Amino acid sequence: MTTLLWGVLPYVTFALLVVGLFWRHRYDRFGWTTRSSQVHESRLLNIASPAFHYGILFVLAGHVVGLFVPESWTDAVGVSEHTYHLFSLYGGTAAGLLTVAGIALLVYRRRTNAPVFRATTVNDKIMYVVLLAAIVMGMAAKLAHTSGDGYDYRRSIAPWARSLFTLRPDIDLMAGVPVLYGIHAVIGMVLIALVPYTRLGHMFSAPVQYLFRPYVVYRSRDLEQLGPRPERRGWEKAGS
Repeated sequence: MTTLLWGVLPYVTFALLVVGLFWRHRYDRFGWTTRSSQVHESRLLNIASPAFHYGILFVLAGHVVGLFVPESWTDAVGVSEHTYHLFSLYGGTAAGLLTVAGIALLVYRRRTNAPVFRATTVNDKIMYVVLLAAIVMGMAAKLAHTSGDGYDYRRSIAPWARSLFTLRPDIDLMAGVPVLYGIHAVIGMVLIALVPYTRLGHMFSAPVQYLFRPYVVYRSRDLEQLGPRPERRGWEKAGS
């Protein structure tokens, strides 16, 4: 079971992610969308959507730092383990609560607005359940180990995650991981595998190139140089 969870499942997850993204891009380009329901209701969406998106961005940033920035790097810049623990605890909890609040409002909106509810698919419901479970379990794992410097996942889960990219997963590092952290990791992998097959896939089609496109130059037209407008003819006269 240890080998299956920490040595096989991560690569199955990655394969499902890559294959799913390729399939969606190749065969389902018109379905690669958020399926926005703003046309049905926008007041609550204008609150829920920013809360969810900002929250999930902070959550992702925290996971990237926690998993892929070694402890030796933070020590080198003078960040003690206690300081890192407090920042991770309070910052991660705040980001998690913001994300959960956003999801709760989005679910409430879908359940109470008839047109939005009719546009909700089974796929959406599964995505919301798994996403909410991953966030809640992550906060539960963090809050269950708050004494002292908490559980130091940067000496177990983080190096295991980095070892996956060398194709030599160190599954022994996961042997003593607390149960809640283990469950959070498994649900997280399930969520990653589901990304291409749900509306979450739109994160890979963000218009990043828009930030680097050349400026659009608008030139004013001098009406005096253009001369008078030619006389309208035919049906154009009826609309004048």
